[in-house]
Amino acid sequence: MLSQSPLLRNQLILHCNPNSISCLPTPSPPSSISLNSPISNILNPQINRTMADRLHPGADSDQFQPPPHAVKPPPSDDKPLLPQGTYIIQIPKDQVYRIPPPENSHKMKKLANRKPRRSCCFRCVCWTISAAFILLILLSVAAGVLYLVFRPEKLKYSIDSISVAGVNLTSSAPISPRFTVNIRAENPNDKLSVFYIGKGSSVDVHYGDVSLCNGVLPTFAQSANNVTVIQTALRGSNIILARDVHSRLVKQEGERRVPLKLKVKAPVKIKIGAVKTWEIKVTVKCDVAVDRFIQKSKIVSKSCDYRVGLW
Repeated sequence: MLSQSPLLRNQLILHCNPNSISCLPTPSPPSSISLNSPISNILNPQINRTMADRLHPGADSDQFQPPPHAVKPPPSDDKPLLPQGTYIIQIPKDQVYRIPPPENSHKMKKLANRKPRRSCCFRCVCWTISAAFILLILLSVAAGVLYLVFRPEKLKYSIDSISVAGVNLTSSAPISPRFTVNIRAENPNDKLSVFYIGKGSSVDVHYGDVSLCNGVLPTFAQSANNVTVIQTALRGSNIILARDVHSRLVKQEGERRVPLKLKVKAPVKIKIGAVKTWEIKVTVKCDVAVDRFIQKSKIVSKSCDYRVGLW
């Protein structure tokens, strides 16, 4: 019998059964081991040599020879590699890993129970979104109150008359049309006034894709429940008409129906009680057809629509 080596003191011993392919741990490592035990008899010479080296590291490993009856011939192909039985596998305890290690288990519990921290940026974003949402609600409530108090109605626009001069279709020379357009603006509101700002306004007349003339609106104020006819003078200079455009225009004038497109851009401010709004852009688009290009042109058909841009 040999005394237990210090190398074997911190080792985990497992009993493995080849028939069931399972290993069971031994409660405690054996205090001693014999090289002549049945266990050493079933191990091959290389394992005996290794165990001898581990038990006697200072001795010459070549002096240790297993007993003759411990050496067995290698198994054949039709037999199992190891004989049936129970084996002892010794594993150093420092190679047995646990997740998490026992000394860190309390730290893992604290990490699992700890609540996630929220950064200052996350709180700032939440407060900003909440403030914007509250402001939006307040603006919606204020708009609803203003609507119930003032009852705003849509403005109405139309073309009263058009006078044309400077257009001679009997020749192919460039034309310089002069239009005088009377625009009818109606404010049906009882408590709203409209202030038209001439600066930044524009009035354009087109025939198809050809711009005939343009101009601006005057500056004026329109009170509540008021109808104002805006007279604006438009000018065009040295406009060359293509041959197909000229022939089509002559044909439509002979049919007493010349289609025109009129576009008006008017920056305005609306006064509600004693408060004026910021500058609002009103865009009016009208489709107008006249019988001829003369000073007393007759409007055959007209239709206008407008939209309001708050910014």
